[in-house]
Order: sequence, then C-alpha cells, then structure tokens
Amino acid sequence: MDMRRLIASLMLTTLGLVALAAPTMAQQRVVPDSKAEALLSFSPVVKQVTPAVVNIYTKTVVKTRAPMSPLFNDPFFRRFFGDALPRGGTRERVETSLGSGVIVRDDGIVVTNDHVIAGASEITVILADRREFEAEVLGTDERTDLAVLRLETEGEALPTLPLADSDALEVGDLVLAVGNPFGVGQTTTMGIVSALGRTTGGGDSQHDFRSFIQTDAAINPGNSGGALVDGQGRLVGINTAIYSRDGGNVGIGFAIPSNMVRVTVDSLISEGRAVRPWFGAGGQGVTNDIAQSLGMARPVGVLINEIYPGGPADRAGLKVGDVVVAAGGLPVVGPADLRYRIVTAPLGDDLDLTVRRADGERVVRVALIPPPEDPPRNVTRLERFDGPFEGAEVANLNPALAEEMGLDSLQRGVVVLALKRGGTAARLGFRPGDIITRVNDRETPTIKELQRAVRPTVRWTITLLRDGRSLTTTLSQ
Repeated sequence: MDMRRLIASLMLTTLGLVALAAPTMAQQRVVPDSKAEALLSFSPVVKQVTPAVVNIYTKTVVKTRAPMSPLFNDPFFRRFFGDALPRGGTRERVETSLGSGVIVRDDGIVVTNDHVIAGASEITVILADRREFEAEVLGTDERTDLAVLRLETEGEALPTLPLADSDALEVGDLVLAVGNPFGVGQTTTMGIVSALGRTTGGGDSQHDFRSFIQTDAAINPGNSGGALVDGQGRLVGINTAIYSRDGGNVGIGFAIPSNMVRVTVDSLISEGRAVRPWFGAGGQGVTNDIAQSLGMARPVGVLINEIYPGGPADRAGLKVGDVVVAAGGLPVVGPADLRYRIVTAPLGDDLDLTVRRADGERVVRVALIPPPEDPPRNVTRLERFDGPFEGAEVANLNPALAEEMGLDSLQRGVVVLALKRGGTAARLGFRPGDIITRVNDRETPTIKELQRAVRPTVRWTITLLRDGRSLTTTLSQ
C-alpha cells in the first residue's frame, strides 16, 4: 500500500472514530463507501416488516336498475301510458376490490385507507402467513383517508409495525413500500423520500391538513393502505395515492405520515370518530410584499387575520397581525404547515408557537382542546311560519359541527343540514351546507335569531355562505 492510500485509510479510520465518539454525528446519513457496503441487502428489514403487512379484500353490494323493455320507449305506448309506464326493477351485483393494511397493535388493530373499505359489506384480511380473518370497522376518517379495522384474534398476539416519528424524515432517506399491487401478492419496492409536506390539491383550504410524504418507491393500485417503512423497519407512512395519467406507477407516490396516522388511529379507537385539536384562529401565508412591510428577511410563516373570541388562540394571547413562524420548535412555512402541526399534536397537550410581532419574537403556549359545542347545535326543522326556510333542517353552527362538516370552524351562523322534498326552502334553491349569516340586515348567529328575523315580514334579504362565497338574494312571499 503506497503512502497516499495509507494516509487516506488512516483519515477514514480517524473520522469513523470521531463519529462514534460524537453522538450528534452518529445519526448522519452516509452513502455506500465500498463494494461490500454497496452489496448490503434489505432482506432482514423485509423479513421484519412483511408479517405485519396484510392484504385486504372487500365485497360491496351494488344495486342497479334493470333495463326496461324497449317496447315501453315506443311513442305509441307513451301516448297512452305516459309517466305511468312500468319502470325497470332493481338488481344486485357484488363488486370486489383489494388493498393493503398494516397491523399496528398486536390485539388485531389494522390501519388502512378509507377508500379501500368504503361501502364494503364484507371485509376479509389475509396475513402474510395466509391466515384469514373477518374484519370489523372501528372507525373511518374521510378527511385523512384512514380507517381502523379490528380482527378477532381470540387473544393471539399478532406481529406489528412500530410507528416512527415522521417529522424526523429527510428528503433522500431510503424507504421501502410494502403492499399488494394489482393483487399479485405481497410485494416490496425501494425508493427514497422525494419530498415532504406535499398536498394533492385544496392545500389552501382552512380545513385541509393533508401533508403527504412523496416517494419514488413503486406504488400501484392495490398498494393503498400498505406500509412505507424506513431502513430500521419502522412505519413512516401509509401509502395512499399516486400521480399517474394511466393508473400505473410513474415514480410519484404519496403516503400519509405516521404522526398523522398515530393521532387519527388513537382517536378512531377511543371516540369512534376523528377528534382533532382546535386552534381557534385563521391566517394567510406571508407573501413577499407582506414580508417586506413587516421587515422580515424572507416570506415565511402565517399572518393571523382572524381569532375566535374565547378560543384557544385568544386565551393564549395571540393577536391579529401576529406572524407564526414555528410550532413545536419546527418551522412553519405556510398555513398547511401550521394546520399539520396542530392536528398531529395530542389532545390535552400544549403547543408552543413562536410568534413574530413588531416588538420582536415571543413564544405563546396554546392549549390543544377539541372543538367546542358552543352554542349547542339545536337541530331544528323549520315550519311554514318560518318563511322562505320552511322545510329546512338547520342547526346552530359551532366549531365541533363545522369540523364534522368540513366547514370553516371560525364561521358563525345557521347551517342548513337537510331539505324536505317539496318544501319552500328546497323550491327556492337552498342547499345543505349553506350558512345563513344575515336576514334583513340582522345577523343570525343562532336559529332563534333567524326565526325572529323572518317572521315579522313577508320580504327577506338573505345573506348566506356557499362553498366559501358570500351570496345575497331578496325573496318575497
């Protein structure tokens, strides 16, 4: 060995000793440094992971209308029978679909995607060792596309996957995707973390908190609900979607981060539904113009522009005009980051927010509470003396109901839940989800205020919110 190679070898050895001696450097990512390292196998990780990844088969009964005899389409028959012609009967057919899931608790708790089991009348879970179990749905959450199943294991402990801290992931980390693509059987693919904090549309919505892990590990139909694991065999995400023009893999797959999985699964098991922390404030991303006006070096953070009176943000001392730049010690680039940090924090805990004000930065501590039922929703069917709203089933909009319906939890008013067929409200074009905020220049935060506003008159100017837009119309009896 010549002198240069000897010196290089000694330097590498010294660096290795330094890395071992310094715990902070031991976690640094490294690439293969030799042929031996390049030939290392992921087989031990796969053997550790695959027993906890399951195949899910569902059956769904679909009712369709049987075709009517073409004779009844003949104008001759319609001339005599008109709308009284017999209609085609209904018939049932069974559709099957497949997906994947992950055992996260040894007593038979399985997490998968909501869209894998949505509408299913029968769910069968098959383990890697070919054992089959009928599954019971404990809870589903359409907004995160997660569902929790329970297997009847008769006390037998099943293999599980431990959940990693998905916030520790970095772009470039190696990951493995395990699932059942196209029903060919359990399959493992490898890739890297391509990006973090991805959204697939609607990311600016105030009630959208999706923040996907993007990976180029091959994910195809059937992989949905399967595991995305790190090099230590820990669950970092649940594979849920791909970007594709023809349904096949093009190297852009998305997984729900394990931190979101953890809090959603806990809530679905304990509550039967997803209950998330409520912030009680709204804001917008900091643009370049806003950053310059506030003297900020770069446009990051969330500018608070609305605070719910008496809500957690209000009680914590947050003010309109504050800029939230970090949550839980992690940077907040925009509204999606802040929403994600809030909803992945455990209920009952406190979350420290780093806030920028004119007099400098400070930390405010926000209590993480569920959205309150205040005012009580008081579901009511409005009657004929309620003017244009006759036949509408309405409720007082409160933060809890708004979260359930996917509406703005800061908005107040009377929300339309349902409409009686043929009722006045239905004929006038009101829709479920409409939020009535004002009648005849009177605010209507509750049903009682709405009824007071409509009953004395026969002409109504109504302001409502529909799909985030404010609409005003004038009606008369």
